[in-house]
This record gives sequence, C-alpha cells and structure tokens, in this order.
Amino acid sequence: MACNSALEVQQDFLECQGRKVSTSFLQNLVKKVACIAKQQETEWHYDLPNFQKPIVSIAFGLDGTCLHLRKDGWREAMAGTISFYDDQGERQHTIYVGATPEYGKADFSHRFTAEIERIKAEYPDANRIGLADGAESNWLFLKPHIQTQILDFYHASSYLGAVANAKFPKDKRAHKDWLDNRCHQLKNNSGAAEAIYNEMVALQARKCTQKLPKHLQEKLGAAVTYYKNHRHQMDYSGYTDQHFPIGSGVTEAACKTLIKQRFCLAGMRWKQSGAAGILNLRALVLTTQRWTQFWQKISLLGVPLASPALN
Repeated sequence: MACNSALEVQQDFLECQGRKVSTSFLQNLVKKVACIAKQQETEWHYDLPNFQKPIVSIAFGLDGTCLHLRKDGWREAMAGTISFYDDQGERQHTIYVGATPEYGKADFSHRFTAEIERIKAEYPDANRIGLADGAESNWLFLKPHIQTQILDFYHASSYLGAVANAKFPKDKRAHKDWLDNRCHQLKNNSGAAEAIYNEMVALQARKCTQKLPKHLQEKLGAAVTYYKNHRHQMDYSGYTDQHFPIGSGVTEAACKTLIKQRFCLAGMRWKQSGAAGILNLRALVLTTQRWTQFWQKISLLGVPLASPALN
C-alpha cells in the first residue's frame, strides 16, 4: 500500500495468494499501522547502516511539491533528505522525511528537526551542509543546523541563460559559447560567481540604455537579483575540492519518488489523514533498513495501546 493503490494491492492478493480482501480492510490496516509509526516516531530510533567507509559530510535538503487534497485542492507537501557522504564525496545512505500539506509546515519542521538533531549528535565531527534551491523558507529552516550553505548548481546555472539572451539576443553561436564558458567557470573557477554577478550588473546598466526588449530586461533583472542574494552560496570549485555535493538531485528525486509517484496518479484525490498515513509508511519503506527495523520493534515491543485515532 505504500507503493500501490488499494485496488492494485487487492488484485495482487487475489492473483498471487488466492485471497479476496476488501479495499476498506486494506485501508483500515494501513491507517492503524501508520498510526503506530506516527505515535512512536519520537520514541523509536532507527539504527543507521554499518557504513563501509567513514562518514565525512552530511547534507540536509528540503523541497516541496504539490498533491491534490479533496477539500483544499492542490497544496504543497514537503520532502526532506539527510544524505551521508564519504571522504570522496560518494553518497552512502539517505534518510527520507515527508509531510502532507499543513498550514505553516509546522509538522514537517518539527519532525525533520528531530531527525537532524539525532544525526548531529551521532556525527558531531561531520561537515554539515545545507543544499537547496533559492527559496528563502528553505534557508531559514536550514541555517541553524548547518556549517556550509550550498545553492544547487542547476538552479544557479539556469539563470545564466537569461543573461546570454540579453547579451546576444540575435547571435546564437555567441550565445552558446558565452553560456558554456560561464557555466564552466561557475563550476570550476574560484570567485566565478562574484565575477559573473559583476558582469551581469554591467550588462544590465548598458542594455537598459540600448532598448533591450522588456521581457529580456525583466529576466536579466531576475538573474541579477538571484546572484546578488545567493552568490555567497556558489563557491562550487571550493565545494568540489572538499568533495561536497553541489547538486540537490537527491532532494528533487525525493519529491518524485516519495510523493509524486504515489500521490499524483491519474484521478487521485486525497484526504489529509489518508495521505499523511501513506506518506509516513512510504518514508519508512524508501529509507534503507527502516521498514525492517520498524517491524522488528513491533515484534520486540508489541503494538502500543491504541489511541482514539486507531479505534
């Protein structure tokens, strides 16, 4: 049920085990198991894998994506990731955290903060990295927990296309050469973000007097503002020298695998409680070894007393 619809699970039971079960039985069972997971998330701590290499860096990322709620329409759900890296920058493990749309994102912030604090206590000497796009809310959340801020390289480089359009609006070859060159510089040269920002500012001042089309001026202005606000998070050559990750692909992928693949199939409309339960279980399933550990704790400790939500 964490990975498939109730109808698909019902059909699987029938075809593979010859058992007829109702979709309501499956949904009620999932609700009860999800409630156990929710009740015990602050009490049951899950062990990390036995890493073959020492963990040197840990990257924290978060992002949002939309799912459709029956009463509220399209609302933003949150996905968070905690990724562990060795001294060569190879990712060894990722923890996934998800939360359905809630006002103020309070539930997600509380749960993700708890996960981060446990990891910080377990790896006090690891480099703590925040890796996200430019959304202000992401950095307001991440700043208290990290030592290094890294803006996702894809988002930083994507703004350079607007600058190339403004600089060479009619020369496609010059446009491509400039764009390729600046992307290379941004990734590999120390101080490149500051140099590119200064180039943007000079270009903006010059083009404003040369009757550049309004839509190109606006996009150039957006790029200037973006680099002005985030160039301190764009030292990509320095980050790669330290074997830090520079792309938020893990978190972007989490939005798809944790949320989109399960909650945005054709015609799906969710109740808040149902979506929250499935998302909790899905995060346990997708985080390596956690689903097994969850059931081991139930076998060892038993099922907690049912709360009113379970009755």
